[in-house]
Amino acid sequence: MAGSTVTGSETARALWLEAPRHAALRHEQVHLAAGEVLAETRFSAISRGTERLVFEGRVPPSEHARMRAPLQAGDFAFPVKYGYSAVGRIIAGPPERLGETVFALAPHQSHFACPSAMAHPLPAGLPAARAVLGANMETALNVVWDSGAGPGDRVAVIGAGVVGALAAALCARLPGAEVTLVDINPARAGLAAALGCGFAAPEAAPGGADVVIHASASAAGLATALAAAGPEAVVVEASWYGDAAVPAPLGAAFHSQRLRLVSSQVGRLPPARAPRWSHARRMAKALELLRDPAFDALISGETPLADLPAAYGAILADGGTLCHRIRY
Repeated sequence: MAGSTVTGSETARALWLEAPRHAALRHEQVHLAAGEVLAETRFSAISRGTERLVFEGRVPPSEHARMRAPLQAGDFAFPVKYGYSAVGRIIAGPPERLGETVFALAPHQSHFACPSAMAHPLPAGLPAARAVLGANMETALNVVWDSGAGPGDRVAVIGAGVVGALAAALCARLPGAEVTLVDINPARAGLAAALGCGFAAPEAAPGGADVVIHASASAAGLATALAAAGPEAVVVEASWYGDAAVPAPLGAAFHSQRLRLVSSQVGRLPPARAPRWSHARRMAKALELLRDPAFDALISGETPLADLPAAYGAILADGGTLCHRIRY
């Protein structure tokens, strides 16, 4: 392969969701257009919460357009090729970019083509194997911005999945902040310690928090989050429930405490930062933050691409899954 063209024999192996709870590998042509780069994938990562909803066919019709991944093919009615966390090496495109290792919001496939601006170079000191956390770190950074957490705050993060754990780790780096990661799985105490946070089971969650981040995607977790908030505190809802109806306990002290329940979604920058930040600047910062080796604690397993169709459903169903990495 030379220059910026892809030969007719260039193919990629890609994971497709053929029907609810059924995945398969397809071989498909990769076409490189003007202004694009072609990358050979080294690693990708499963975003368990969102990908499980897609795999089970639980994306509501109202969100089909908004929930499209940047390089998605197909639709949520199946078949669909979905995913948004890949790291690869550029093998074709502008000569000055050849050989770069980049992060892109690409599905699980052995080669991908994308606009050059979507291929974010990894900063020095960030291993490709850890960079697969880029999309989750970008989300966590947005969540922390939406929360308004600051130095010295008491912060409770409910749900020690990847996004919750990353958000807690970012808050723990605020000077003087007291951060507690809350989860039903006692094994997550070790993860909390590795990220510089305290840990509590839901029944022992501290109260009076200045900021609460809810990331458990469960009604019980949302109730815990509201109960942990101090007067006039912000509770950030970082979970996405797909088509599920979720009861919210807005009685009891919700009104008397004057709590604020706000949503966070990575598709938009917070209004206070939008005049100065772009999506590219935010992604560059997320990758820079991942240079800390402490985040290796979030990698809970690895599967070769060839084995992924058979293993995919079990990976998504396993409550112990954090960031499951795919090796190419």
